[in-house]
Amino acid sequence: MNFTKLSIFIFIISLSWIPFSSTQAQTQDLSPQKATEILQQQNDNNENSDNSELKEKKKKKKNKELQITESFYIDLLIDILTVLTIIIFIYFRNCRNKELFFTYFTFNISIFLLTFLLNQVKMSMGAAFGLFAVFSMLRYRTEGISVKDMTYLFIVIAIGLLSAIQLEYYELGIINGILILSTLILDGNIIFKHESYRQIQYEKIEFIKAENYSKLIEDLKERTGLNIHRVSVNKMDFLKDTASINVYYYSDNHINTITETQF
Repeated sequence: MNFTKLSIFIFIISLSWIPFSSTQAQTQDLSPQKATEILQQQNDNNENSDNSELKEKKKKKKNKELQITESFYIDLLIDILTVLTIIIFIYFRNCRNKELFFTYFTFNISIFLLTFLLNQVKMSMGAAFGLFAVFSMLRYRTEGISVKDMTYLFIVIAIGLLSAIQLEYYELGIINGILILSTLILDGNIIFKHESYRQIQYEKIEFIKAENYSKLIEDLKERTGLNIHRVSVNKMDFLKDTASINVYYYSDNHINTITETQF
């Protein structure tokens, strides 16, 4: 029994000694030149790994930086020219409002820059929602701006968005051309006449009667100098013998400063 245990022990020792002996033999067989080449190869591998990590860091940093190229200025120029064409040659032909011109132009530039920023810089979802939350705090009262003015505001916002998403120049030109052409046709007195209206406080309440409608139209034409073609009554005050009426006329591309007048 003791002999069997001794034999097993010697066998295990011999198995563990064989790899060690072969490794030692290989180490002894390496020449100094071969060992130097192995060390140089290991150093090259480490250097390549460091270079790869450095390039990866530079790439991530580059993605976080804002890159303003020549296409940015071209897109901005196209955006500004499109907005100026719509506002000056179409909107101002029917209504002149310097405050709204400032609003339209500023909104357009702000939307363009914001969209360009969100497309170029990798921002967190929280930061993006924060920017839109600040933008959503802006409120507009319906009494201060008409539906038509709100429509023009939406148009200039859409132009700013489309110009900043880096479309091909011919695609951007086609889209902006469609917007300009449709706005010109629908609001440029080409197909449809532009009907304007003004609210008036009218004191000749006896002319409000249906049988005196023609006299009412003639009196309003003479007083206002407008080519009025219809009138609607908002409310009547019999204590003051006045009525609040709306007069409708075709603007014929001229500017009239009457907003609310008492006659």
